[in-house]
Parts: sequence; structure tokens; C-alpha cells
Amino acid sequence: MVILALVLPTWAGITYVGLARARRENAALPPPPRPRRTPAKKAAWIAALAFVGGGALHVYGLSYMPFLQPEDACWFNAGHMAVPDSSSALPVSLVCAGEEIVPWWVNPGLLVLAVTAVAATVTSVVLAVRRRTERTRTQEGR
Repeated sequence: MVILALVLPTWAGITYVGLARARRENAALPPPPRPRRTPAKKAAWIAALAFVGGGALHVYGLSYMPFLQPEDACWFNAGHMAVPDSSSALPVSLVCAGEEIVPWWVNPGLLVLAVTAVAATVTSVVLAVRRRTERTRTQEGR
């Protein structure tokens, strides 16, 4: 118990002082330059976010689907015990007693995110290839 009460705080204090001194000594040096954000990286980030968003939206839409007991899907989502008239995973659809249960905005959202993801991926690849060819041209010209 004495070790925990005395040694551990002492060791933490010594470590903190050492880190503070090292930081103070390195403060005179300028910080390293940040890597430049290229348009290809921005497009890749947009594509990644669209892919993740589309996946999350699709999982949300699939939460309406009947998996183990189909009649429970209508019971939990529409309020009456019946087997669904139809259901599909793409486009996301669940019809109970002639009424569509999945929110109307799920499928258009999936379409917008899919088109965004594909367009941003293609744009990222094209911009990266174009930048690499420009770089090789400037190096060959020297």
C-alpha cells in the first residue's frame, strides 16, 4: 500500500516533468509541415463517407425486414398480426396489408449515396492518376 501511495505518484510526477522539459526544448523548433490535402484525397474521403452512410442506411432499412418470423414484422411495424404481402432487400420494401412499411426516403437515400460513392471513387482515381502523370512529366523534363 505504501508503494502505491508514495512510489506511483512520485514516478508519475517525474515522468510529467520529463515530458514538460522535452516539450519546452522542442518548442523552439518549427512544427513539421502538414501533408497537403489533394483533391484526390478529398474525393476519397467523400467516397468513404458515402459508402459508410449507404451501408448504415441499408442496415436501417433492413431492420424492417422479416427474418425469423414473418408475421412479427407486420406486428411490430404495422400493428397487426399477418404475414407480409411482399418484402425485398433491394429496393428495401415491406408491404403489410397493402401498405408500405419502410419509410419513403430510404430507397432514394440509398440511390443518392450509391451514386455519390461511385462518382467520388472514380473522381479520386482519375485525379490521383492525373497528378502522378504530371509529376512524372515534370521529373522527366528536368
